[in-house]
Amino acid sequence: MAQGTVQVTHTGTSRWRRRTGEYPSLAAALEAAGDGDVLTVAPGTYRENLIVQRAVTLRGPEGSPGSVRIAPVDGVPLTVRASATVQDLHVEGQDSAAPALLVEEGAPELVDVRVVTRSASGIEVRGGARPTVRRCTVDNPGGIGIAVLDGGGGVFEECEVVAAGQAGVAVRGGAHPRLERCRVHHASGAGLSATGEHSGLEAVGCEIYEIKGSGVQITGRATAHLTNCDVHRTTSDGITLDTDAVLTLADCHIHDIPENAVDLRSRSVLTLTRSTVRQFGRNGLSVWDPGTRVDANQCEIHDSTGDYPAVWVSDGATAVLDACRVHDVPDALFVLDRGSRVDVVDSDLSQVRNTAVSVSDGATAQLDDCRIREAATGAWFRDHGSGGTLANCTVDAIQTGVIVTKGADPTIERCTVTSPAEAGFYVSAGGRGTFQGCRVTGSEGYGFHVIDGCRTTLKKCRTERCARGGYEFSEDGPLVEECTSDESGGIRPGASAAPQPAVQTQSATQTVGLLSQVPDQRAEAPAEEEPPARTSQAVLGELDTLVGLESVKREVRALTDMIEVGRRRQEAGLKAASVRRHLVFTGSPGTGKTTVARLYGEILASLGVLDKGHLVEVSRVDLVGEHIGSTAIRTQEAFQRAHGGVLFIDEAYALSPEDSGRDFGREAIDTLVKLMEDQRDAVVVIVAGYTAEMERFLSVNPGVASRFSRTITFSDYVPEELLRIVEQQTDEHEYRLGTGTSEALLKYFTALPKGPAFGNGRTARQTFESMVEQHAGRVAQLGEPSTDDLTLLYPEDLPELP
Repeated sequence: MAQGTVQVTHTGTSRWRRRTGEYPSLAAALEAAGDGDVLTVAPGTYRENLIVQRAVTLRGPEGSPGSVRIAPVDGVPLTVRASATVQDLHVEGQDSAAPALLVEEGAPELVDVRVVTRSASGIEVRGGARPTVRRCTVDNPGGIGIAVLDGGGGVFEECEVVAAGQAGVAVRGGAHPRLERCRVHHASGAGLSATGEHSGLEAVGCEIYEIKGSGVQITGRATAHLTNCDVHRTTSDGITLDTDAVLTLADCHIHDIPENAVDLRSRSVLTLTRSTVRQFGRNGLSVWDPGTRVDANQCEIHDSTGDYPAVWVSDGATAVLDACRVHDVPDALFVLDRGSRVDVVDSDLSQVRNTAVSVSDGATAQLDDCRIREAATGAWFRDHGSGGTLANCTVDAIQTGVIVTKGADPTIERCTVTSPAEAGFYVSAGGRGTFQGCRVTGSEGYGFHVIDGCRTTLKKCRTERCARGGYEFSEDGPLVEECTSDESGGIRPGASAAPQPAVQTQSATQTVGLLSQVPDQRAEAPAEEEPPARTSQAVLGELDTLVGLESVKREVRALTDMIEVGRRRQEAGLKAASVRRHLVFTGSPGTGKTTVARLYGEILASLGVLDKGHLVEVSRVDLVGEHIGSTAIRTQEAFQRAHGGVLFIDEAYALSPEDSGRDFGREAIDTLVKLMEDQRDAVVVIVAGYTAEMERFLSVNPGVASRFSRTITFSDYVPEELLRIVEQQTDEHEYRLGTGTSEALLKYFTALPKGPAFGNGRTARQTFESMVEQHAGRVAQLGEPSTDDLTLLYPEDLPELP
């Protein structure tokens, strides 16, 4: 028979003919059609469960996209079991236990199909099916967007998952699809997920964003290849690999991630080429467990938004960085635990606020031909068993070039340290190390400073223009061979072996004791302090503009008055009452505790109580380590970052869990108590959290409560205050509240549940953001909106009550 056209209508008299003609239902037309036939479906809603079992073309009318709706009450709306073509249909499913569009066999083509459903999955591909899916859209807030299962495959081109209640794209059971130029967003699970042996996926030119889980999740021996893909704006990690997963990233961009940009565990392997990782809240690369490995080539990791190392390698994992750049981060590279190793070749580590390379707990680092600049510490080998090699590296514009402590034993060869503020190389506390052919130029302190009788070996090293001297050793100090300096005194006495005569090009102008510590250049030559940007009264004025918090404002003003009067009494030669400045903030989330802490620090700086008044915000994860001894180090480092300002510990009660067991939180509390006493004039500590939990926290350690002067309680916002916050947001963003909107907001906030999830001011701001989003969807439909249309928010823009 010749190919015919099957027209389907809902109404009117049907003419029953074999194949060519009009049929009263889609099922009847599909039954009559043969391979090669074209079924053109008239506009309408079809409450049928369709099964396509022949190589036909099933399409909607031309020029009327979305006019044909396949929407049965339950079951699978559309099942494809042949190499058919399905085009320009709108598929709707309601069965939470079934997919909306199921492809079971053949190599069909799905073109311009829109799936709007609340099903188990929007599009599901099974078994030997290999569809080609082009320009299709899936909106499924009830389940998975696209599921490829049980050996299925196929190609998805320019498709979009606009919402998913679980994963955006899920691959398992040995399936292996390819995604080209697809977009996956607003998924409540992972954006892309592949799990299980022989499962895998390929993605080229895809974008994954606005994901409530991980952007990409590969687990259980699955593999994936991503090329020229963009992963951003997730609420969890950007990319997660676990349990023998294998992932290759080429020319990809991972950014705007609140947690780890990439997290690998349990023997997973990641290869990155020409990819960038930026704006991450925790680690850029987080690598854990024996057998886990990262190979990065020509990659860039930068612009951290948190206080964590950019690259974290621990528990026996391995990382290789070749021709990479790491910059604008708190710490560049931390490698810890015996068996962990990092190899860095021809790479740049710059603009690092703390330590560029930290090696501890028996780990190893190998750096060749690398450049480290603008860091507090270039490389720090921290403890016994930690070591490795730095070869042909340059370290510039730092506080201290290389630190070796507590029995660490690295080899440093042919490295140059230029213009350190404190020392080129510093060894203490039983550190060892071999330094061969190294050079220090322009140090504001010493070139080589070795204390505590450390048995370090120096061979053929040289120092030039070091302000305090080229070499400073303690008694019974290092072994020295053929080392030179441009100072007349050469190497100071106390070295175990006499060096070659130093080259004399200038005279020594000062003498320093043999047991001197590394000098603090800031203490010796303090920079002229800039006046505070605002007076205390100006900052208090900003405090007064905050909505509500009347009791908080009174407490802060009382403290400020006490400190100000005490300062004036001292200036008059009178005794001033001692005021403990550490505070406890109690209350629910979103009540302004962090904002008030920031303003309090600025007030103390304006009064001369603190040097800078900056705010360093930390929580349990920043203070409590995974290993014995690491907690004290983390807590001390947090105090150091807060020096001259305020250390704000949110949810401080988490440091003393009710079922603590072997928890290290108690060590953090003990360290805090000691540091608060030792540095009481340099750091102000504010602990914050829920009221009942903070009472328990203060009772854990007898010294804790005595360190705080007072407790300030932040009350929940009442509906009228929440309305004022929305009004402030409206003014700030150039919107206006239309007639009746204020009243509707007040009713909304009154009816809003005030349970544990209630966010106070945060909830008010989120309500405003939801209104703006709803307003945008409404105004976008207008041809030429007026200024009122663009600015007025109405009651219908309010979100639904949860």
